[in-house]
Amino acid sequence: MPHGDKGRGGRASIRRLLEMKREGRPIVVMTAYDFLFARLLEEAEVDLILVGDSLGQVVLGYDSTIPVTLDDMIHHARAVKRGAPETLVVLDMPFMTYQASVEDALRNAGRGLKEAGVEAVKIEGGHERTCEAVRALVAAGIPVMGHIGLTPQSVHALGGYRVQGRDEAAAERIRREAAALEEAGAFSVVLELLPAPLAREISASLTIPTIGIGAGPGCDGQVLVLYDALGLNPGFRPKFLKRFAELHDVALEGVRAYAREVRERSYPDAEHSFGED
Repeated sequence: MPHGDKGRGGRASIRRLLEMKREGRPIVVMTAYDFLFARLLEEAEVDLILVGDSLGQVVLGYDSTIPVTLDDMIHHARAVKRGAPETLVVLDMPFMTYQASVEDALRNAGRGLKEAGVEAVKIEGGHERTCEAVRALVAAGIPVMGHIGLTPQSVHALGGYRVQGRDEAAAERIRREAAALEEAGAFSVVLELLPAPLAREISASLTIPTIGIGAGPGCDGQVLVLYDALGLNPGFRPKFLKRFAELHDVALEGVRAYAREVRERSYPDAEHSFGED
C-alpha cells in the first residue's frame, strides 16, 4: 500500500491513524453502507470506512437518523465488513443505544463489535454523560470515535442542520467537549459543521485525529458520504459538499436505455440469449 498506511497483514489500524496525526498526513474517511461500495473503497485504499446512521436517510428513506435501529446498523456493517475486510470500519451507534445508561452503551456497542465484526464504534456528543460512556467502553476494550459540533441525533434540540460554534460561548463549549473526549479515551473525533478556524484550533490542540465534515481544511482528515461525493443524491447540495462524480446522470441514462430496449424487444438479443446461435 502507498506510504505504508496499512498495518501489518494489510489491515489499517487505530495505531496507524494516530501515527498519521503525528506525521501530519491527512486521513481519508468515507461513509458507506453495502458490500459493493465497501469493496470499491478498499480498492481505493481509503483509511477508514464509517457505517453511518445516515443510512436512515440515504438507504432507508427516513427524514432523519433518529428512526435507525441497532439491528439496521449491524445488518449494514456486516455487509461493509465483508466488502472491506482489510479496512478499519467504524459503526455509528444509533439514537438511544448509549444515551440512557453506561450499561446500555456497553451492551449495544458490544453487540456491534461481536455481530458486525467492526473494529470500533462512534457516538455523538461530548458532555459528561457521553464521556462516562466513552470511558466505560474504552475500559472494556471497545475503541470509540467521538462526534461533536452538529450532531444529527440531536437535530431537534439544535434547531436544525446548521453550523455550530459561531459565537464564543458555543465555541468554548465545543472546545471543552473535544478535550473531554480525548481525556475519556476516544481515539478520534468527528467535527461536523464548525467554522474552519475553530476546527483548526481544536485539531491543533488534540493529540488524537480530528475528522472534518463541513469543518474546513484544518482537520486531520475528512469524511464524506460516498453517495453524496459520487453525485448519486443530486438534490443534496450543502456548501461543504464537493461532488467528485455525477453518477446519478450516468445511472439514469443506463436505466432509461435498458427500459427502452426492453420495450423495443431489442434486449435480450441473440448475443445475450442461450440456444439462439
